Amino acid sequence: MTIEIGNESGIAVEEAVLLRLVAHNLMQLNVSNDADVAIMLVDEGAMEALHVQWMDEPGPTDVLSFPMDELRPGTEDQPTPPGLLGDIVLCPQVAEGQAVAAKHSTMDELIMLTTHGLLHLLGFDHAEPEEEREMFGLQRELIVSFNAAERRRRA
Repeated sequence: MTIEIGNESGIAVEEAVLLRLVAHNLMQLNVSNDADVAIMLVDEGAMEALHVQWMDEPGPTDVLSFPMDELRPGTEDQPTPPGLLGDIVLCPQVAEGQAVAAKHSTMDELIMLTTHGLLHLLGFDHAEPEEEREMFGLQRELIVSFNAAERRRRA
């Protein structure tokens, strides 16, 4: 599994945590060890440009996902085949503001946004109420599982 992270945001981020998060989530979702994903952290100007270009919406957003091979979660018996999952683009500045409003750390917000972006790469969406329940429920499960794994790792 190749997980690449690039940080052009100007804000220091615990990249090792994001690497462990994505690896953990991919394992939980039975995605092949030969799947590739890239995470890019950008500043508000770059994120706004992407938001306008791809979503035709003004202003920076928190996360954008760009799926490539349209892979879906696998099962224990049949993992997702190897392939290119795609790119997750995060804006730490936007995440920072959202974290303050939610009363948790910026890193907690980035963990949530990265998990959210990864689920979009795997075909999940939240346009309809049923889709939203499924996606956000799975997102919560993955974050709880990751946080438990991180506590065990530090113990």
